[in-house]
Amino acid sequence: MTVHHHGQPPRYNKLYLDKRNAKIFGVCAGIADYTGINKTVIRIVSVLGLLSPAAAIVAISYIVMGWLLEEKPADLFETKAEDDFWKGVRVEPKNTIRDVRHKFREIERRLRATEAYVTSQEYKLHKEFEDLKKD
Repeated sequence: MTVHHHGQPPRYNKLYLDKRNAKIFGVCAGIADYTGINKTVIRIVSVLGLLSPAAAIVAISYIVMGWLLEEKPADLFETKAEDDFWKGVRVEPKNTIRDVRHKFREIERRLRATEAYVTSQEYKLHKEFEDLKKD
């Protein structure tokens, strides 16, 4: 398990700066990673915000987020599949629960099939033949 610099495990549902995909501080790339929205869209919205009457608020918010947010640990996720799973948890938690439930049902189905085979007469007979071959 990955451990942060404070000795605590990382939080997978946390907004981080994404320095690997950053143009300036990594704020827009971090927001894109957290929300699942394309980072180009986030950047365009940010630039449009700078052209609006609320430009000072957008600029100050960006700077404060760039200063306060932690950088996303490079080893936060061991695989791309794990990264995608946690992104799904953040963006569409109901779908994630459905997917996990489906996986558990599939595992249960396979376990039941294995149990049925292992307790069957066919398995016992096959095992007896294998034991005779060893002798």
